[in-house]
Amino acid sequence: MTTVSPTPTPIPSPQHTPQPAMRLRELVFGAACAAAVRAAARLAVADALGESPVSAAELAAAVGSEPLPLQRLLRALSCYGIFAETEDGLFVHTEMSRLLREDDPHSLRYIALWCTEPWTWQAWPRLDDAVRSGGSVFQELYGKGFFDYLHQDAHESAHVFNRAMTTSSMQSALDVAELLDLTGIEVVADIGGGQGHVLASLLEKHPTVRGVLLDLPGVAANADPRLREDGPLAARADIVPGDCREAIPVDADMYIIKNILEWDDDSTRRTLRNVVDAARPGSRVVIIENLVDDTPSMKFTTAMDLLLLLNVGGAKHTKASLTARMEDAGLVIGEIRPVNAYLHAFECTVPG
Repeated sequence: MTTVSPTPTPIPSPQHTPQPAMRLRELVFGAACAAAVRAAARLAVADALGESPVSAAELAAAVGSEPLPLQRLLRALSCYGIFAETEDGLFVHTEMSRLLREDDPHSLRYIALWCTEPWTWQAWPRLDDAVRSGGSVFQELYGKGFFDYLHQDAHESAHVFNRAMTTSSMQSALDVAELLDLTGIEVVADIGGGQGHVLASLLEKHPTVRGVLLDLPGVAANADPRLREDGPLAARADIVPGDCREAIPVDADMYIIKNILEWDDDSTRRTLRNVVDAARPGSRVVIIENLVDDTPSMKFTTAMDLLLLLNVGGAKHTKASLTARMEDAGLVIGEIRPVNAYLHAFECTVPG
């Protein structure tokens, strides 16, 4: 009689099963990964790399660096799927490394630079202080508030910030325009809408709709060229300088509030209350935000949340905290829908 031995349980390979200690070691060296991404973005390595595999020496000649340090940089990034090294030691693009190209339609180059600007390296080690106090550490570090510092003392960082916000807004604007149904809407208002990329995308898609952009004077002055005088949408667009935390002098059928309810609670409540005060009964209010309890994007949104704590004392919302503030303002909450992998839209109405 033949005895069949049970199939032995395979022993997990240590290379493929990171143990907690190994994973924690990797995480605490996270600054090295962020710094490597920043270095590649500043050197424009992704822009220099074409469609064919090339050596580190060829890339070094193209970007003006030393070959061996560049090879070390690329090898480190390849561990995270940013670039890849072939068996014969050449380097090629991956899906992620292409996102560091400035000409990629979904480029994250300026987002990568913004999240690793010099001031961030001074602020992150103070996170324990921010957690203890519950407020920003920026004033203590730099002697002034975040935005004052940015525009008065860190002009290059301010430029990177503006490019990053423009890139992010333009990419999400098309998603918002695709999501929203403007049936029955004659006037749509983009409150605190930055340069107005969302508004411009909506007006392009809906040729009978008029639009209003409201933001701070310095921001409104640099609105999307499509909305400004002589722009293709100027005849249907009004640009109103103002602070939505103080008042919203806009009459519209739909109000859009995107990614601005991350200040202190008082400012958030005043903004929502101002919308309710300005709107007619039955007007639609669409609030679009990142959520820190949205599982697919939590590693990203919780990191943004901590950075907000450090630089301005702000916070990203959970679904419950955001809906509570909407209800406190008197809004009637309807459907909640994802806009893309990082944003959710809260459909609300102003009660009669």
